[in-house]
Amino acid sequence: MTLALHEKSSPKEIEERFNKDVDRFSNLDTGQLSTIDAPLCLELMTAAAQHANPRATHLLDLGCGAGNFTLKMLSRIPDLNCTLLDLSNPMLERAQQRAMPATKGEITLIQGDIREVNLPEEHFDIILAGAVLHHLREEAEWEAVFQKLYNVLTPGGSLWISDLVVHDDPGIHQLFWSRYADYLTGVGGEDYKDHVLAYIEKEDSPRSVTFQLDLLRRVGFRHTEILHKNACFAAFGAIK
Repeated sequence: MTLALHEKSSPKEIEERFNKDVDRFSNLDTGQLSTIDAPLCLELMTAAAQHANPRATHLLDLGCGAGNFTLKMLSRIPDLNCTLLDLSNPMLERAQQRAMPATKGEITLIQGDIREVNLPEEHFDIILAGAVLHHLREEAEWEAVFQKLYNVLTPGGSLWISDLVVHDDPGIHQLFWSRYADYLTGVGGEDYKDHVLAYIEKEDSPRSVTFQLDLLRRVGFRHTEILHKNACFAAFGAIK
């Protein structure tokens, strides 16, 4: 990646792109085609959350998009109270429309940035973060957000992350980035590959799985778990 962190898209620019992209985020069966193994990661994350917190009552869907993670979680633990947080108001509206028939619990919408919003401490039993944390920038920002997520979980609560990742060794990173480029070409052709890689370069600043697992332990999580990894995508989590 060649852009410096300060040259990446602002939250407002990212919000504007997602405002125009609601339909692409609304398919439970395929997930996002640009994400390798998206349906599998959705399955594994919600299954892990169900097993870690079978008596959960409060869910936070961080960067909820059109609500796929919330819907899948509600299919496993019905009638959760769901807090949906996203930069994009059209995404929140679509997620609410889709979640309302699936739960008797309360649905709370928060339009905003996890770095800035106020959330109640020790309130959520489960946090799901699908393809959202790669928008964090400097290491201090990553640590502050991970600490916030730890603080808002109930004791024994769990955080599950599915995201684009990099690799600490440059050679290994190049290996898996090349495999991802081949994947994108396979699902959408050369133009699609170039389009996806360009907006990743502009918007995203992912970190390695190792970095994130170390950080989760540093902010206080008792256990960390890797659920799945394929090329530069991974699903993993931690229990408070």
